Amino acid sequence: MTYKQALDYLFNQLPIYQRKGPVAYKKDIGNIKKLCDYINNPHNQFKSIHIAGTNGKGSVAHIIASVLQESGYKTGLYTSPHLKDFRERIKINGKLIGKSSVVNFIRRNKLFFKNIDLSFFEMTVAMAFDYFAEEKVDVAIIETGLGGRLDSTNILCPEISIITNISYDHEYLLGNTIEKITNEKAGIIKSNTPVIIGETNDKSKQIFINKANNVNAPIYFSESEISNNYSTDLEGFYQKENLATSVTAIKTLIYLGWKIKKIKSGLKNVVSNTGLLGRWQILQKKPKIICDVAHNESGIKEIIRQLNSLKFNQLHIIFGTVNDKKIDTILNLLPKNALYYFCKANIPRSMDPKELKVKAQKFKLKGRVFLTVHEALSNAKKDAKKEDLIFVGGSTFVVAEVI
Repeated sequence: MTYKQALDYLFNQLPIYQRKGPVAYKKDIGNIKKLCDYINNPHNQFKSIHIAGTNGKGSVAHIIASVLQESGYKTGLYTSPHLKDFRERIKINGKLIGKSSVVNFIRRNKLFFKNIDLSFFEMTVAMAFDYFAEEKVDVAIIETGLGGRLDSTNILCPEISIITNISYDHEYLLGNTIEKITNEKAGIIKSNTPVIIGETNDKSKQIFINKANNVNAPIYFSESEISNNYSTDLEGFYQKENLATSVTAIKTLIYLGWKIKKIKSGLKNVVSNTGLLGRWQILQKKPKIICDVAHNESGIKEIIRQLNSLKFNQLHIIFGTVNDKKIDTILNLLPKNALYYFCKANIPRSMDPKELKVKAQKFKLKGRVFLTVHEALSNAKKDAKKEDLIFVGGSTFVVAEVI
């Protein structure tokens, strides 16, 4: 089996949530338990940090990984989705999992995959656990894929749990109220295991407190963390909250006896240490091109706040989304004075750009339709002058195609 054949198997054998949507979502964790039991429960062979939340999971995971790496820990990192390369999902000290490791895992377990009808996400989670155990990492930072309570990663018994924030996203799976979404995310809180909570609101805070109290889990709120003494190389206003959450988590680990001495240098070298992509990433300077993977209401609000702080002549927005998202709320937030390039990422879930344009016109957003992301970007570059700004966003998959 070649690496390409292994990837083809992963991507084509079974539905993938990121490509197909809700049809690929499994509302139980029975299969991942069976698979991990079959491969000798690798998740029990290393220490872990478990992260859930609506936004910021990836940033917080990479920030903490960078600090732990700087402090001498061999650090695994499992995140999703990937942007350019499947192997971005599984790293150790910033280095992607080897192609041979991907191939060997699929080859060894392919028959078992078929027997229990595993999902793409279940296979990749188990692959990460197996790789981290085999490589004997000191710690692995594991990001949930969706929700928390029923996420495949929730078989972990971590050192600490982290929940970054709660806002509306994936309501058709997690619930259509903040309370329901909070209960799903709070499902990662474990007995006698410290939990760090990032941003809260009136509807979520007490739910977290009640859940933690019920399982005797010490609970810490990062909102009380003064992060003025710390800074990071990650751009974007929203990283201030992620920084506070990460610092609170790091201080909790220190309290638990972890030897973490290079906090500030770790915070300053997140991108070089971990290879994080797509978070307020500047791709070009003249005209300035910026991309960001924010794709839900709270994330887009942060993007608009950041855009409003910048100086430029004309704003050009390359925008695409998926067809199972409630887009009206997001369209209503977008600036009316921008020129839009409505486009479609190359995945089945992408919303037709013609349909997107019709929806956008209801909110007085004006622009043109392009069948591909690259066509949209090419035209924006032709239209934009040096003093203009081009922003690329609306979907992780749109950003993936421009990076």
